[in-house]
Amino acid sequence: MSTFSWALACHSIAGSAPFPSLVMGDRVLALHALQDAAKGQGLFLAGIDSTLGVFEHWEHNHAVIDRLVGQILGGQWPELQARSVSASLLRTHAPIPVPRQIFCTGANYRSHVLQLAFDQTDSVGAGNTPEERLAISAQKMDERAKNGLPYAFVKLPSAVQGPFDPIVLPQGVAKPDWELELVVVIGRTARHVHRDQALSFVAGYTIGNDISARDRLYRHDLRTIGTDWMSCKSAPSFLPLGPHIVPAAQLTSPQDLQIQLRLNGQLMQDANTSEMIFDIARQIEYLSSRVTLWPGDLVLTGSPAGNGTHYKRFLQEGDVLSGSIQGIGEIRNPCLSERLV
Repeated sequence: MSTFSWALACHSIAGSAPFPSLVMGDRVLALHALQDAAKGQGLFLAGIDSTLGVFEHWEHNHAVIDRLVGQILGGQWPELQARSVSASLLRTHAPIPVPRQIFCTGANYRSHVLQLAFDQTDSVGAGNTPEERLAISAQKMDERAKNGLPYAFVKLPSAVQGPFDPIVLPQGVAKPDWELELVVVIGRTARHVHRDQALSFVAGYTIGNDISARDRLYRHDLRTIGTDWMSCKSAPSFLPLGPHIVPAAQLTSPQDLQIQLRLNGQLMQDANTSEMIFDIARQIEYLSSRVTLWPGDLVLTGSPAGNGTHYKRFLQEGDVLSGSIQGIGEIRNPCLSERLV
């Protein structure tokens, strides 16, 4: 599934502090080790004390890393090959453990919106048959895609979790749900970016699972305010992320990637990123018209049909979620119940 020549990640070993790392196949090399090779050629890597720092100097760092990886794969720098280790010997953290900003695009897959219309009579009007609701929703989506705007909200950085670490189900939450998504990593500051130039601001792509507490989405005590995105989306561990970031230059068709999620081995979500109502470029255009995007910021681009809400099956202790996106890799997270001491 993963066809990249290199990717960026964050690892630790034997309880060490997490360090930014280079992934080449199943081998991992600390970026600080790569720095030695760079200096030998009069080059340098900037900001490599953290993966966030790497993206703050992305255009420069990408060029240097790409050049050195080409040399390594060509047989040069055998000492660096010797210093690399198997990924199985390391702990994999979220590739950016503490992003500054996380944006999520909601209701952005055609299949998802149609499924909601089929499942929820109040979404397009009571009294319509399921077929009528589907037809009405399809018409609305076509109009929205042509003349509308993406819908975005924010998720807190404290929700980020490692790609193989547990999802902790909070006490009192009855409907914890999954939403597997392609995640865009921003590579340079963006403000008022036109969609034609938007992809040039993308550093790379990774995988995220936007875990949601469905029963905390609406505030029934404050109906005039309505939704409570903080309570619904930002509990600790509610954003498993990773396992690495594939540079955009190596993932040239982000709007044609298969995205799949399995619950305990059973396929629940299976779609293609071509189904997005608003593609990545339009999402960046919209976000940058409202806020400033910084290097290392994350944009979750929406999730396809097949959430627990549709199946009326929500996460429980002992469940295991496995999410994969073509060309990137896989995340795998067991579910545990929160226990307060």
